[in-house]
Amino acid sequence: MRSTAMPRDWSEVQLRDVAHVYSGGTPSRAVPRYWDGEIPWVTTAEIDSVYITDSREKITSEGLNASAAKLAKPGTLLLAMYGQGKTRGKVAILRIAASMNQACAAIEAGSKVDENYLLHFLTARYRIIRGMSNSGSQDNLSGDIVKSIAVALPPLPEQRAIGKLLSDADDLIAALEAQIAKRRDVKQGMMQELLTGRTRLPGFSDEWSEVTLGDHVSYLRTVALSRDQLNRDFPLRYLHYGDIHTRKSNLLDAKAEVMPRVDVKLAGKASRLRPGDLVFADASEDPAGVGKSVEVTDVPTEGAVPGLHTIAARFDKDVLADGFKAYIQFIPYFRSALLRLAAGTKVLATTRAYISSITLRLPSTPEQSAIGHVLRDADAEIEALEHRLESARVVKLGMMQELLTGRSRLPVEEGA
Repeated sequence: MRSTAMPRDWSEVQLRDVAHVYSGGTPSRAVPRYWDGEIPWVTTAEIDSVYITDSREKITSEGLNASAAKLAKPGTLLLAMYGQGKTRGKVAILRIAASMNQACAAIEAGSKVDENYLLHFLTARYRIIRGMSNSGSQDNLSGDIVKSIAVALPPLPEQRAIGKLLSDADDLIAALEAQIAKRRDVKQGMMQELLTGRTRLPGFSDEWSEVTLGDHVSYLRTVALSRDQLNRDFPLRYLHYGDIHTRKSNLLDAKAEVMPRVDVKLAGKASRLRPGDLVFADASEDPAGVGKSVEVTDVPTEGAVPGLHTIAARFDKDVLADGFKAYIQFIPYFRSALLRLAAGTKVLATTRAYISSITLRLPSTPEQSAIGHVLRDADAEIEALEHRLESARVVKLGMMQELLTGRSRLPVEEGA
């Protein structure tokens, strides 16, 4: 049925009317010569970005011919028909010639539809397409279901204009993602060099000294409260271990950031955090979370307290400089020592005794401050790129909502 909200010069068709839809296949795993060839073979797990430029596995020409696998040309759309979690219903476009397994629906656009327009239209209909799944032990789409997807079509010149505009937005997003990945790799390399002393910053040449952390730390009182005991109305900020694990930054401005809050009466005698305090999450189910910590950079007048499953450490400032403490979790020896001490338990624990027992080679506090400044600059650059990326995604989403429904129209030249 035609949508009453659709512009009058648009039409509504089924996907089968404007595209050729087929699925792939899998060569026998029992025949080694069918595999490790030169033909890309795509699975639904790889339909996770707009463009597909490679595949994890390759098959041979013999494997292609001996199975239901088919070779699709560049520009073919792939839609995930099977897949747990968020996979089912996702769509991407091939930038290469590739084969695919039977869980992928290949969609070759015909002469009446622009492939880039169709890509973005199906992407915008992700939840609707998922809702068309068969019921059973596992919700799946089928070839017939995919062919029956309703597609709203503006005139072909407008399709091309919409497709190009949204593809340009995708290119910007992809470029920003690549920049962020590169800057993260650069920062990781900087930390490996600067935090181990393999590379020194200009002006520093003094020998590093060994410091046993327990000789230079005092631990603060924490208060264990559930999420149900917190809200946004009380004045006192509360730092929960879950909020340490989920945050990107290893610096915490408790004065400026939105945080859970707690009644002063419930906080009891919990210590108030100060700038420079380092707060660890004391438990992690994942080795990557062992040693995860945040350094407090500022606190509000109302105060902030360390909460459930945290260890709040106040180190001597003439041993660990403010702005550097946030990065000791990335010192390879520090993390490996905590992992070794925590080994053998289902939940990997970090304890005060573990932290205190660790001896680190550390530079002078002036060099620590300089290292911290360099790493914070790198963090700020990544954060700025992430803000640009988020803005680009929001802008693209807004364009899709307007252009793919006909609420906003693009000017198209006659004969385009």
